[in-house]
Amino acid sequence: MPLTTDGSLNVLTQWLEVNPVATVIIDAQHRVTHWNPACAALTGVSATQMIGCAEPWRAFYDAPRPILADLVVDLASDAVLEQYYPGKSRRVVAEDAVYEAEDFFTACGEGGRWLSFSAAPIRNAAGDIIGAIETLQDVTERRRAEAALRDSEAYLAQIVDGSSVAMLVIDAGHRVTHWNRACEAMTGTLARDVIGTRGQWKAFYPSERPIMADLVLDDASEIAVDRLYHGRFRPSALILGGYEAEDFFPHFGSSGRWLFFTAAPLRDANGDVVGAVETLQDVSERRRAEEALRESEERYRCLSQTDSLTGLYNSRYLRERLPGELERTTRYGRPLSLLVLDCDNFKSINDCYGHLEGDKVLQNLAEVIRHCLRRSDSAYRYGGEEFVVLLPETDSSAAMALAERLRSMFAAQETLASNGEKICCTISIGVSRHVPTDTASSLIRRADEASYQAKERGKNCVVLEGSAG
Repeated sequence: MPLTTDGSLNVLTQWLEVNPVATVIIDAQHRVTHWNPACAALTGVSATQMIGCAEPWRAFYDAPRPILADLVVDLASDAVLEQYYPGKSRRVVAEDAVYEAEDFFTACGEGGRWLSFSAAPIRNAAGDIIGAIETLQDVTERRRAEAALRDSEAYLAQIVDGSSVAMLVIDAGHRVTHWNRACEAMTGTLARDVIGTRGQWKAFYPSERPIMADLVLDDASEIAVDRLYHGRFRPSALILGGYEAEDFFPHFGSSGRWLFFTAAPLRDANGDVVGAVETLQDVSERRRAEEALRESEERYRCLSQTDSLTGLYNSRYLRERLPGELERTTRYGRPLSLLVLDCDNFKSINDCYGHLEGDKVLQNLAEVIRHCLRRSDSAYRYGGEEFVVLLPETDSSAAMALAERLRSMFAAQETLASNGEKICCTISIGVSRHVPTDTASSLIRRADEASYQAKERGKNCVVLEGSAG
C-alpha cells in the first residue's frame, strides 16, 4: 500500500534526499520505503540494501529485533517499549504513538555510536496507521562530553573530599555543592545537612550573614569585606577577586578556634564567575604559640627593665628612657625634675641586722615610693641603696613637695626584723630641675650632689640643687 499519492511521494523523496537528519520510513508491513543519504552515511548501509527490506534492524543490531518505528507501527504498549529500551525511551505525545529514545549502537561506526532517535506514525486520511517515520541523530560527541564532565566532576569531588584541608564550594545561587569530610570534622556540620542549601553560615555564625565565599561570589568590594572582617583580612596575592582572612570562632571546639580561611571565585570558560571555593585551616596552635611567645617576650622585657628585689625599674631602663624624656621636655619647653634618694646609715643596718633585713628596708622604701608616684612618674633602683624618681611635667616646687612627702612617709615606716626588733631608717633626697643644656648625666649628677648636701645637713632632709647651705 503506497504511503502517499505519487506527486506527494516525489516531493517527500526530494525532501528526504537533502535532509541532513538521518531518516527512515517503513510501511505497514515494516518494509523500508525511504532511506535517505544521511541515514546511509550514519549507518554505513546504503538505501539500495535497505529499501524494500522488512528487516530494518540489520542496520542497527546484530540480531533480529524491532526498531522504534516497528513498535510504532505495531502500536506497542509502553511496557513493550520498556522491554526493548529500558529506561531509555519516553512517549512524547500522550495520546499518540510518538516516542523518542537514546541508546548506544555497537554496530554503528567504529567503536559504536550514541544515537538520539524518535518515531511517529504515518496515517491515511481515515486516521489508520500506514507506516512510521524515524529520525536519528548522532549524539556521541555530546555523550562523550557529558561523560567527561561527569568524570571531571567525580574527579573533582574525590579531590575535594579527599583533601585534608577543610573545603566547601558554592554555586552561582550561593547553594553548597561540596562540603568535604575535613569540613565536616572542623565544623561538626555534616555534608548531607548543608549540600543543596544556602545555610553555610550556620556552621560558622550564630545568625545569618555571608561567609567569605559568599562575598567573593558577589564580587564584594574591600569596604564590604572590611565591614565583616575588619583588620583581619587581605586581598589574595595569587588569585584575582580572592581574599584570605584569620578570625576567631568562639563556638568551635571546647574553647573556640582560630581559623585561617581563603576564598576564591570559580569561573567558566568565558571567565564568568559561576561559584566560589573556600578553604579553612585551624591555626589555633600557632596562635597560642604566638601568644605564648609574646607573653614570654613581655616577661623578658619586664625582667630586663625591672629590679628583682624592689620591683621598681632598674638603672638600665633609666638610661634608655631618660634621653627621650629630655628630648621631649626640650622640644615642648615643659618642666622636668628628678630626685635622687639615698638611705641614711644603710651600711650600719646591714652590719647590725644582716643583708636580708637590709633588703626588707629597701623593699619598704620602694613601696613608699610607689605609693607617692603619679601616673606620669617613674621610679628606678639606681644603685645599692640609691633610687631615682623621674617627674615629667613637674617644676621644682612640686618636686620638692613630693620629695618631702616621700621623706616623711619613709621616716615613719618601721621594718620588723626577724628577731622582733623594729628597724627605722631615713632617706636624704636631692632634687634637680631640667635646663636646656642638660644631658642625662648632668641632670642625675646635680640631683646626686644635692643628696650629698642633704646628708651633710644632718640627713633625713630634702635639698634642691643650688640652694644655699
